[in-house]
Amino acid sequence: MIRPFGINEFWFIVMAVQWTLALSAVAFAGGALGGLAVALARVSPIAPLRYAALGFIRLFQGTPLLMQLFLVFFGLNIFGSGINPWLAAAIALTLHASAFLGEIWRGCIEAVPRGQTEAAWALGLRYYDRMKSIVLPQAAKIAVAPTVGFLVQLIKGTSLASIIGFVELTRAGQIINNATFDPFTVFGLVAVLYFILCWPLSILARRMETRFAVATRR
Repeated sequence: MIRPFGINEFWFIVMAVQWTLALSAVAFAGGALGGLAVALARVSPIAPLRYAALGFIRLFQGTPLLMQLFLVFFGLNIFGSGINPWLAAAIALTLHASAFLGEIWRGCIEAVPRGQTEAAWALGLRYYDRMKSIVLPQAAKIAVAPTVGFLVQLIKGTSLASIIGFVELTRAGQIINNATFDPFTVFGLVAVLYFILCWPLSILARRMETRFAVATRR
């Protein structure tokens, strides 16, 4: 039975924002840890670590996120490991974020002037101390803007989790649309909510990029 779009339907969609934010936060936090490990492996003097990290990046950057969600969700179920959509989406998005953040941060690490590393090496600092005290603090400043920019993409990417049944913002819109058959209103509201989530972060990323670009020229 078709029902009209009303306040209950409106709040159902709005409340689904919390699950989009929760999934984004989990994936970003996990991706930050994984991305740091991947970035350090990419610039490591140990060749097998560099090749392993490069293979990981190429795998997850070279395949669609939707396929990665399918592989995690259906793949683990095939092997008899029952997995719910929330956990599958969190794992897939974490791996996805690890690959992209790892490559972003690898570029930021290599953007630190080589003379800084050579000076630290000349002072007798070990690799760990050079990275912790010299390279990473400078790379972190460079990485802020592109990292925030990737977070925007990650928030929008959570919409694909609706395909495996996770009820986030997009899936909530699909459920209400199936009940009301009012796609313009439903998905218009969904689009507005995504815009409210992502637009401030996009502005923040541009401002940070401009600020650090000015600071670098000084």
